[in-house]
Amino acid sequence: MFGKIIKIEDKIVEIENLTKSIQSNVINFHVIFESDEEGTSSKIVGQVLGMNEQIIRILLMGEIREDTFISGVVKYPGMKSKCRIVYKNELENIIGSQDYNREDTLLIGASSLYEGFHVTAKINEILTQHMAIIGNSGCGKSCGVASLIQNLFYYNKRMPKNAHMVVFDVYGEYHSSLTKINELNGINVKYYTTRTDVEEATTELVSIPAYFLEVDDLALLLNVNNHTLLPILEKTLQYVAIFKGAGENATKYKNSIIAKSLLDIIGSGKSSIELSDQIISTLNKFNTSELNLESPIVQPGYTRTLKQCLNIDANGKMGALQFIIEFLNGFITTETFEVNRAGLVYDLEDLYNALEFALMSEGMLNNASLYEKANELRVRMHSILNSSERKYFEYNKSYIEKEQFVKSMFLTANNEYAQLLNMNFNYVEERFAKVLTKLYMKLFFNFATSLSNRASFPIHVILEEAHRYVQNDNDIDVIGYNIFDRITKEGRKYGLILCFVTQRPSELSTTCLSQCSNFLIYRIFHPEDLKIVVSMSSNLTNTEIEKLKTLRPGTALAFGSAFRVPLLTRLNLPNPLPKSTNVNLENIWFEE
Repeated sequence: MFGKIIKIEDKIVEIENLTKSIQSNVINFHVIFESDEEGTSSKIVGQVLGMNEQIIRILLMGEIREDTFISGVVKYPGMKSKCRIVYKNELENIIGSQDYNREDTLLIGASSLYEGFHVTAKINEILTQHMAIIGNSGCGKSCGVASLIQNLFYYNKRMPKNAHMVVFDVYGEYHSSLTKINELNGINVKYYTTRTDVEEATTELVSIPAYFLEVDDLALLLNVNNHTLLPILEKTLQYVAIFKGAGENATKYKNSIIAKSLLDIIGSGKSSIELSDQIISTLNKFNTSELNLESPIVQPGYTRTLKQCLNIDANGKMGALQFIIEFLNGFITTETFEVNRAGLVYDLEDLYNALEFALMSEGMLNNASLYEKANELRVRMHSILNSSERKYFEYNKSYIEKEQFVKSMFLTANNEYAQLLNMNFNYVEERFAKVLTKLYMKLFFNFATSLSNRASFPIHVILEEAHRYVQNDNDIDVIGYNIFDRITKEGRKYGLILCFVTQRPSELSTTCLSQCSNFLIYRIFHPEDLKIVVSMSSNLTNTEIEKLKTLRPGTALAFGSAFRVPLLTRLNLPNPLPKSTNVNLENIWFEE
């Protein structure tokens, strides 16, 4: 079949077709060029691109040296080199080990090209790098993800008992596919849900303690789109620590900031009635044992409470206003108070109260335009407090540090170790699901980067419908970073690895996609998405790119650092299946 080499140009070799016939069944097969140099064991690997009755065209892909495939064309075959179809024992060097029960090997699926052969990858090559799984709706992505997870646990002589995998399940479709894994010896799956009326004993409500939230977290939660509002959130966290704190110094500082706020109200130029109402409203919410509406104010000849001093006379004047000002000035201190939230427990309502106070302080009441803009934060926080979203920040257990919280996520109700977390985000609207995901990712990232023994607690995160969370957001303009971009650039060395599952790579963060090293590409045909796929690998041929438009469901093109060459792979159907199949109209429409 293969005759002498006629031409070598760039990475394409043209060989004489001895059969003078077109045998399409060998197109895409891999071939070996035996070196014509004596004493060398190097074998150059190519792939049949096409043929006619005279010429066979072969793309050079790499070489096998000492039973190891090395990708990339460095050496070229000599003009006298012999060409042949790859042998079975050589094929394993190209498509992966056929012993997929080894603890260092992950079964990907069956080879679409070589009957009876499987595509595998070394665990250290595929699971230590960020990955993207891309394909149109209905192409089999969810089944593929479920299959890969099942393969990791089903086909292994030793169970990965120290794994930490998290699936952000936007439609709640993976629960069913993980049940069989939960039955394996020593392996546990823990289920979280955003359904607030959950009753299943095996499922916990998604929750993050409100006292974990930092300035940037609050900015995400409240949908802040202007970095000038961040100082208000910084004040909010200072005030919540002061108002929830205890001790003589804390009380002294509380008195000072309450007094300053009340003096700002008095200096706002409002009518006496408005001043009286606002001071009463403020002291009803923010007060101490020394500064409250019942605090005595000594005047010449008699003593009245602060509330009595707020009375308005027949002329609409507040006659004791000067005494109130003198009384409040007595609480003002220039001393600084060291704010420390460590060990402090507070909830969203405490944060809301602190936010309200932050809006009243620092003279903001006298700046109408700034107050109006900042007041949107209060409105948004109030909206969350009066919705079911509030429950996701109610942590009813005792105080916990962030590090212990992350570790506790991987413990079941029986205090057993869980290797796999299923986070069902099906019951919240898209914007809030995105916020929750970012908050968890920041927790994971801070946890991973704080470990003294780097990468000793690796966490693998699978983000289903990733284009819904991982976008080119304006986070970097508001809080200075995008957590997904930061993780894809820095997380790998700390053992925090992401897998993006998406049907629209063109909507995904370009930074995140650029940091992915391994890819499974299912059927796609949108021009913008195809352009992105082409840009991700220099090894893809035009034939392979065209095939992406017509791939059958369940078949994907695997390429990247874990794969020696791009490989068409049929991922095995998971058992059990995720709830991701199309609606069966025949059963529904025509059911008796």
